[in-house]
Amino acid sequence: MNKILLFPRLVFSVVAFLALSWAPANSVNEINSKVAKSKIKKENFEINPQILLESQASTIYESIKLEEAGLSFDVFEKAYIGFLNLQNSKKVPEQSFILSIADFNQSSKKKRLWIVDLENKHLLLNTWVSHGRGSGEDIATKFSNVNNSHQSSLGFYVTGEVYSGKHGRSLRLDGMDNGFNNKARERAIVLHGASYVSPQAIKSLNRLGLSHGCPAVPIELTNQIIDIIKGKTVLYIHANSPVYHSVYLNSEVAGRKLLASTHFEENSHIGI
Repeated sequence: MNKILLFPRLVFSVVAFLALSWAPANSVNEINSKVAKSKIKKENFEINPQILLESQASTIYESIKLEEAGLSFDVFEKAYIGFLNLQNSKKVPEQSFILSIADFNQSSKKKRLWIVDLENKHLLLNTWVSHGRGSGEDIATKFSNVNNSHQSSLGFYVTGEVYSGKHGRSLRLDGMDNGFNNKARERAIVLHGASYVSPQAIKSLNRLGLSHGCPAVPIELTNQIIDIIKGKTVLYIHANSPVYHSVYLNSEVAGRKLLASTHFEENSHIGI
């Protein structure tokens, strides 16, 4: 009699567990909770790579307190997806954990450049960054990959070599997105310091000064920024655009990369 009573309860428990495991999560805290509570080893449980990706992105975002620093989760997650896929494509080394994000949806008066250490979950720097004069005044609205447009280019970049040019010590950038920023070298789109990227410029112009398409940063921080991000790290320049798309924004591939990552298995807080 006891066995008969126990059987429906067992079936109900299994069904409930499966529903919980695969139902869409409303928050990443729910995702973390599901995986942690299951306490099922990875080899016995097929984890959804995209759920895992969202969970890990949220963990980093919340640990670094990026919301308080003014960076939205949506923008950070896109940058993180691109970072993983660029690693997976061997465009940046596995030992690289620096991710820089510029959000050109935001006013130039805001500190809209964030430099993040993903490995140590630390915000290294948050400061101003200018866009191209052809892209707009206070907020960038137009973007181009064309020479002499003086517009900024959206997408993923990998940092190149340091050199000394007309703006002093500068950093070359290689655009990774064909049709959107892959002519960065040809256009001489580089990271450099500029006097018009300053609180004084904002006070005078009610915005930052404008570049010829380069992501220009405060002069006093130029050396620090270059030294942090030089040598094949990822820079993501974001803005809402109806035409921009990137092969590096594939969340499924990024999730599988994360799932297979030795770094994730050894360092994740999730109880897998």
